[in-house]
Amino acid sequence: MLHRRCVYEQQTKDAADSLCHGRHHLSGSVTDRDIADLLAITLVLSDVDGVLTDGGIGYSDAGQEFKQFHVRDGLGIKLWRMAGRQFGLLTARSSPLVDRRAKELGVDFLVQGQESKLKQARQIWKGLGLDSSQVCYIGDDLTDIPVLQSVGWSATVADGAAEVKAASRFVTTAPGGRGAVRELLEFILRAQGRWDATVGTYLKTLES
Repeated sequence: MLHRRCVYEQQTKDAADSLCHGRHHLSGSVTDRDIADLLAITLVLSDVDGVLTDGGIGYSDAGQEFKQFHVRDGLGIKLWRMAGRQFGLLTARSSPLVDRRAKELGVDFLVQGQESKLKQARQIWKGLGLDSSQVCYIGDDLTDIPVLQSVGWSATVADGAAEVKAASRFVTTAPGGRGAVRELLEFILRAQGRWDATVGTYLKTLES
């Protein structure tokens, strides 16, 4: 019991240091609840358009849709999963490009074409045997608010809608499509005291 308490106290200190010295925007001052809630997160769910992308949607002359993703977000998701965590995407639109990107990143869950996202999000975390307190969600627009209000840690991007910022406990310094998801995942892993070890494991994979 003594060892377990010491580990928890160190994790709490690491979380507090991350919260106090990060570049991110928290709604209000750091509280014990912030620290405890961050330590509990094991699943992150994310919107796509406006979060993993800048929200722009383009079409070629042939009518093919195109989007742009940021490579740092991709590596952030890979590191998150290397840390033993799970990641999913929820989007109101349907796009073959999102399906392709999800497969490239090896995300655990992908739900497309569902404007009402809360039901899908609940199915995911309940299917994993998780409580909502173990879930983080990041979104940028009004369709994301019901999920943001139902999870343990809510986040949005720097250019998210004002109503979404009001519903979020965390706002990234990066706008959507410019590394905001990486920023969030790194923030949580640092708060949990897992960032350095995860990066070390990743770097070892580059040596072979």
